[in-house]
Formats: sequence, structure tokens, C-alpha cells
Amino acid sequence: MKLGLSIGYSGAELRLPVDKVLHAERLGFDSVWTAEAYGSDAISPLAYLAALTQRIRLGTGIMQLAARPPASAAMAAGTVDAMAGGGRVIAGLGVSGPQIVEGWYGGASRTGASATTSPSCARCSSARSPWPTRDARSRCRTAGPARSASANRS
Repeated sequence: MKLGLSIGYSGAELRLPVDKVLHAERLGFDSVWTAEAYGSDAISPLAYLAALTQRIRLGTGIMQLAARPPASAAMAAGTVDAMAGGGRVIAGLGVSGPQIVEGWYGGASRTGASATTSPSCARCSSARSPWPTRDARSRCRTAGPARSASANRS
């Protein structure tokens, strides 16, 4: 059995339970998980925790697809993983509810296309491999962050 520690998102004031994470690592926990909503992203806290820990895996649960293009999500996760020594970051991607996408990011909720396209785009980006086809590259460009209604018309 593998144990993971979820520290969620911080809300209005960023607070990381560093002592709890370090204790979990000493106890042999497999992973620590962050989330994002309402002002704190999921990947930045993992960069900080990567510098303080040695082996615990660092997971995002989740990086919201509406917040960033898939290539940006892959680059952020890859950068933190490289700084952590490699093989430690688990990049969880997912959709968010319309209250976050429309209310926080100011865009239209377009979860269907993003949910199916973004993981493959992120895999190509993180592997630093070429896009398999021109059509795939085009889909990855449009699977990025939600855009305002006026931007979607152009």
C-alpha cells in the first residue's frame, strides 16, 4: 500500500504545512498532493517542497486545464521534476467547474475538448518530441486556457 498526503490549495493566504510534509516523508509516505483554486496554483508549492525533501513524490491534484495551455503545464511540471532530481513529479491534469473557469479565469467553460486533447499535448511537450501531425499541433493550440467570448469569435 502507498500513502499520500493531500495538502490541497491554500486559499487567500499561502500556507504550506512543511513540517507535516517532512514528517510524512520520514514516515515513508509515497507522495504529497497539491491543488489549485482561487489564487494559488498547484505547481509552485511543489517546487518549494522539492527543495526541502529528498524522495517523496510531488503530485498535482489537479492542474486545471482552463488555467494554462497544455505545453505550459508540461513545461512547469518538467522543470520542477528536473529540479527535484527526476522521477518525482506526478502531473495530474483535470477540468474544473464553470464557477472557477468562468468566474476566476473569465472564460467560457470548454471542458470536453480540453479534457481529451490536453493530456496528449502535455505528453508531447514533456517528452520534447515533435507533434505527431499538423492537426494535432493545431488541436493543442486551441486546447489551452479558456478565452473570453469575444476572443473565441475571432
